[in-house]
Amino acid sequence: MSRTVLLWCLLAFCATTVHLLRLDARALLWLDESRSSPQERAAGLWLPGYRAVSQIELAGFEREEFSDLAYDPATGTLFAVSGKQPLLIELTREGEILRSIRLPGASNLEGVAVLEGGCLAVTDERQHKLSIFRIDADTRELRTEQLIQQVDLGHADDPNKGFEGLAWDKRNRRLLLGKEKYPVMLYQLPSDGCRTIGELQEIRGLGDYMTDLAALTVDPNSGHILALSQESHLLLELSETYQPRSFITLLRGMNGLEHNIPQAEGVAVDETGTLYMVSEHNLFYVFRKEQVVQPAARSDHETTRQAPVPPAR
Repeated sequence: MSRTVLLWCLLAFCATTVHLLRLDARALLWLDESRSSPQERAAGLWLPGYRAVSQIELAGFEREEFSDLAYDPATGTLFAVSGKQPLLIELTREGEILRSIRLPGASNLEGVAVLEGGCLAVTDERQHKLSIFRIDADTRELRTEQLIQQVDLGHADDPNKGFEGLAWDKRNRRLLLGKEKYPVMLYQLPSDGCRTIGELQEIRGLGDYMTDLAALTVDPNSGHILALSQESHLLLELSETYQPRSFITLLRGMNGLEHNIPQAEGVAVDETGTLYMVSEHNLFYVFRKEQVVQPAARSDHETTRQAPVPPAR
């Protein structure tokens, strides 16, 4: 009887693993990756080439719940949001904390995006709102007078399964939003860089590849979208036509990770292609592309040298 129970437990564990990691879809993604040409790989980020080069804890935020991450090209710094205590946290690309900004009245911050001209957007999952503020180097609290716009994102059946991912897509002049679950879906909001100027539009579902969506970001060089899933331990690269291009698995031993990323909640990419992630509660990761060493060029003498001709017999 005990062996039967053990067998059923093992089968249940395997089925759960296949479901959460979407192993069937991941196998097809891996097959597509293996068939891609060098030109296709060079046209985007090509995630399999990345390795974790930094994995640190952010001191002083052990009890916080980091929910998202965004890169500011104007300052060269990162902004994270905390969902437990509504905070906007600025940090360097090495993980040094620069300042914390309070957001009075916020409930459950889940998304952050740096727009243009000092404008910054956040989403509150529990209140189903997107708020755009103007901040500067002296901002320590986001007050009502700094609010530029507030957008109602509509009611969610589950108040804790609303919009999580948020990213500014400068190339296409829009905000990208991701619905966490039921369904896992990608949306867009047209924007002029500081205000939304259109209606929320559905783009495509991502449920075939991940069981939840935790964060979004856009590569400024290729325009490709990165979608992060904490349940599926997955970072997925999508082309500008929303087709999967590459992925990495966020588990111990993969791509230089010393441990599993326990609950990946935010991802950002800078103009050099360096990737940054945050995970609950206070973990910070940096991924960089491995340098491919090219063989040394052969000298003219070496390239023209012929094999010796054997003497005539």
